[in-house]
Amino acid sequence: MKQNKQKLGFTLLELMVVLIILSLLAMLALPRFFGRVDEAKITTTRVQIQNLETALRLFYLDTGFYPTSEQGLKALVEKPGDAKNWREGGYLEKGVIPKDPWSNDYNYRAPGESGREYEILSLGRDGKEGGSGIDADIKSWETPE
Repeated sequence: MKQNKQKLGFTLLELMVVLIILSLLAMLALPRFFGRVDEAKITTTRVQIQNLETALRLFYLDTGFYPTSEQGLKALVEKPGDAKNWREGGYLEKGVIPKDPWSNDYNYRAPGESGREYEILSLGRDGKEGGSGIDADIKSWETPE
């Protein structure tokens, strides 16, 4: 008596066709996704700069001055020697100065070169001053595009 066994599963050819189709779909979708990641990092940087500016204004209200360039943003989490009425615990949540989304420190200058009392700057994706597009610097004194 002969048994008729059916083979269950996929053939190698069927698996290859599915992999090729998935690869083609990924090639179409991934560039769009990665473009959104860069946009999200730029938006996050702008929000972080706004949060730092809020903390600086609170620092100013308590102490009567903005931190110097030498004191930097560190003055928001560690009391500078000349600060009276400095808020115990600092001005940033968790007592940590955030890094920009590309893991770089924010640049802080006081007084600013733009004529303002202070400036906060992220060097963007490339980590160098200048640049355009995704590599452009993100500055506290410039309005978003």
